[in-house]
Amino acid sequence: MPQPILVLNCGSSSIKYQMIDAETEAVLAKGQAQRIGLDLGEVEHEVGGESFVQELPLANHVDTLAEIVALFAEHGPSLADVVAVAHRTVHGGDKFSAPTLITDEVIDTLSALSPLAPLHNPPGIDGIVAARQVLPDVPHIAVFDTAFFTTLPAEAYTYAIPAQLAADYSIRKYGFHGTSHKFVSEKVTELVGRPIRQIVCHLGNGASLSAVNYDGHPIDTTLGLTPNQGLVMGTRSGDVDPGLHKYLMTQAGLSIDEVDEILNKRSGLLGLTGSSDMRDVRAADHAGDPVAHLAREVYVHRVVFYIGAYATLLGGVDAITFTAGVGENDPSVRSLICARLGLLGVELDAEANEASRRDARVISSAGSAVTVLVVPTNEELSMARQAAALIG
Repeated sequence: MPQPILVLNCGSSSIKYQMIDAETEAVLAKGQAQRIGLDLGEVEHEVGGESFVQELPLANHVDTLAEIVALFAEHGPSLADVVAVAHRTVHGGDKFSAPTLITDEVIDTLSALSPLAPLHNPPGIDGIVAARQVLPDVPHIAVFDTAFFTTLPAEAYTYAIPAQLAADYSIRKYGFHGTSHKFVSEKVTELVGRPIRQIVCHLGNGASLSAVNYDGHPIDTTLGLTPNQGLVMGTRSGDVDPGLHKYLMTQAGLSIDEVDEILNKRSGLLGLTGSSDMRDVRAADHAGDPVAHLAREVYVHRVVFYIGAYATLLGGVDAITFTAGVGENDPSVRSLICARLGLLGVELDAEANEASRRDARVISSAGSAVTVLVVPTNEELSMARQAAALIG
């Protein structure tokens, strides 16, 4: 029996969506709305191989979802058949560890958690409120980016700061991209056919690694209290000396808000090269630009550092997987990373690594001590599966 689930991913000025049949896992429709709150927005709706685009003012999330509903009504499929709406929710703090049926009380709790993710949770809440107004007669389910990492061991999530301060303000490593790490690690276990120790490299504009043990549970991840710990990202710095904040405030005369904006929005590849897009940086590197070359070296260095650390924490590694925009589509980055993993016995199959394919596949050689894979992530499908499981 068909089980259509509408999956929503709401940003501050955008809404991405898919309707997925949880029974067959087929994508029945998908689309996105962009430039919400600006003078002229755009909604693109794709169904049956056709794309329908409208340009119009999108004042807020409620108006935008109303336009999306109108496109479903005009072009299908019918929203009347939807059995649930799944919402990507970035930060569940220490309050939510699994997909959760959304109630007014849940929304209040998410609002209280917003200081932990001020760039992500508020627009997500706006989307939830708007969707409940537009589609009031179906269950709405929050699927948390942090949920996969709620089972981290205390030694991994505890920061070495005064314990009472951490308790008072819920300060700990939470991790993010959990829906992707969950989907990919489960897919790898399925492909390999046995329980394994694995490292998942989610390399996109936002980036993170996870170390996943034999039992399928993560033992560490690079993102922390906020989504700006760990790896070099498109605009985020990743790891820096915590003393940098005070240094910039005293020496450069910056406010704490200005420092935070620099580290989150003006750093990473953008800060190093002027572009946050690895495709631009790769092209410049290949053209002989030393600035771009250094940026790629910094990027790779940080990934290799964490892979080595996580292999040690796991007591060895059986599989390393690349996913997300850069991880899935940039063979040169994969090659640069794996070339530095000889100590682990990693050997790439150069032809398999360079092949232009969109499926899950092994790219290591037959003699590699570690299986290296590329697995396209599918957070929307994972969300649909989790929502279907919750409503039974």
